[in-house]
Amino acid sequence: MRSLTASPHGCPLTGKKLHSGVRKLSDDLLLLLDRMAASGATAFYAKRLAPNDNSKNQIYLGGGFEALNTIPHGPIETDSSSKAGSVRDRAKAPVRFFWLDAEGLSPAPDVQLILYPKYPEVRISGFLKGAERSPSDLMRSRDPGRVLFLGACPDGRVLGAAAGWSDPAVSALDAAEPLETTGVFLNLTGLRTGVPDTRTALINRLREIHLEGWIASKKLGSHGPQPYQAQNGGGYTLEAELGITPNGNADPDYLGWEIKQYGVRDFVRFAPKSVVTLMTPEPTSGYYRDAGPEAFVRRFGYPDQSGKVGRINFGGAYAIGKEANGLTGLNLTLSGYDATTGKITDMDGGIHLIDVEGTRAATWAFEGLISHWNRKHARACYVPSIRQGPPFEYMYGGRIEMCEGTDFFLFLRAVSDGVVFYDPALKLEGATSAKPALKRRNQFRVRHQALAGLYRNAEREML
Repeated sequence: MRSLTASPHGCPLTGKKLHSGVRKLSDDLLLLLDRMAASGATAFYAKRLAPNDNSKNQIYLGGGFEALNTIPHGPIETDSSSKAGSVRDRAKAPVRFFWLDAEGLSPAPDVQLILYPKYPEVRISGFLKGAERSPSDLMRSRDPGRVLFLGACPDGRVLGAAAGWSDPAVSALDAAEPLETTGVFLNLTGLRTGVPDTRTALINRLREIHLEGWIASKKLGSHGPQPYQAQNGGGYTLEAELGITPNGNADPDYLGWEIKQYGVRDFVRFAPKSVVTLMTPEPTSGYYRDAGPEAFVRRFGYPDQSGKVGRINFGGAYAIGKEANGLTGLNLTLSGYDATTGKITDMDGGIHLIDVEGTRAATWAFEGLISHWNRKHARACYVPSIRQGPPFEYMYGGRIEMCEGTDFFLFLRAVSDGVVFYDPALKLEGATSAKPALKRRNQFRVRHQALAGLYRNAEREML
């Protein structure tokens, strides 16, 4: 039960003692979010702190590795530490964390995410060490009702402010619920933008686009939409309708949702024209890294099957449980993962391409794969389209898929089950010339029908 006495902790922005009714409660919360936005944050979250969420015990960020898709962080590195005579494998990732208070930003240089793969779970620690200004009393206490507010910046910084139960910002948070959630976090991004229910807002906008019918292919630029007649206009046209300007990001963002357009043959069966590319990481070890990708293609590749002179290809589909490729002699294996428990047993494990002698032609270590997977949005929307022309026009279907809660462990399960497969597209042209040209693309892909298994919650919505 909350104490009825005033909290000894001050406002995270002003440092003043707080009393109810000083301002409208919503104003206090919005002021905090506005201050974070002024310092560069574009996504906003709140974590209600349990008694064990303190500087001594670390702060729990949820089971699995889902929090890694929400909190920006640096490279993941394996850390094996000894405790009570046993070796405990875990991994760490630094976080560029800053406390926000009335004086501005104060760096907390030792903040890091701790990954415990055998549980699995993620925690965050190091809030107070080396920090000149921090809400140390709050972060050390076990008081009920405490809240940690976080702001994520596109440049990788994370801004934080802590508040006790009597803080008007916390009271405003109580009054604002129910709010959208992202893992263990309350998602406040839509609250600040005036669109608290981003899911419904996105569905409504896509319904409007669906009802427009055929839309001329276009691409949104700095001077507005411009005609676009290349064959990959489906995504650009949808982005233009949503007001998204292409900026080099792999996945366009609308109200915090990753928007993924895909082509279908009709709006009856909604059969996708192609598989979905999940990520394109380079191998981190094995012959590919030791000798280089050109030597890899020369050793494991094969002459172009259509007869193109001087061209060596390396392709095919490789999946767990599938026989070795007849052209390359390689098959896919997975180490350090227990398919029965669904847990990582060795952080030094990974996905491997091996030959009949057990030579590792290429390896993708867990550390690198986790970093690639964490670039995916926690929430994604898949929108079907059909095309006619030229001149090209697109129509967007009335059945979409809303997916939330991706996690690296779901990816590993799909790899282990043979659902996610390695589908490379490497080629060496002019292989016998003085200057051969190498083109490489290492792709992990999945059939569209199996996408739902990569998210904790996936639902079809009819527009």
